[in-house]
Amino acid sequence: MDNHFTAQRIADVLTAKKVAYEQKRMFGGDCFMVDDKMCIGTYKNGLMARIDPAEEAELTKRPGASGMIHGGRPMTGYLFIEADGFDLDANLAFWVDKCLAFNPKAKSSKKK
Repeated sequence: MDNHFTAQRIADVLTAKKVAYEQKRMFGGDCFMVDDKMCIGTYKNGLMARIDPAEEAELTKRPGASGMIHGGRPMTGYLFIEADGFDLDANLAFWVDKCLAFNPKAKSSKKK
């Protein structure tokens, strides 16, 4: 699935939910920042979803979902979702909702 198309779909979901976000180029894709924290983004023709680490084991049972590996290291609290895991709008909305639910608990990136 095309990253630009996926980014537009994410933007549409966030806009429909009236969530204020900032879109930034990161990790070779588009990341959506909510409250100055990485929330969800496109990554290698899939999604990078920032979720509650306590839910990681359960969420990786969903179609297309696996633990996130970046730079050869596992990233706790992040999942990679292949295109078949969010091809339907309802599935994309599920992942956006999961990321938004964790966002208030997520640590903000340190400002340089």
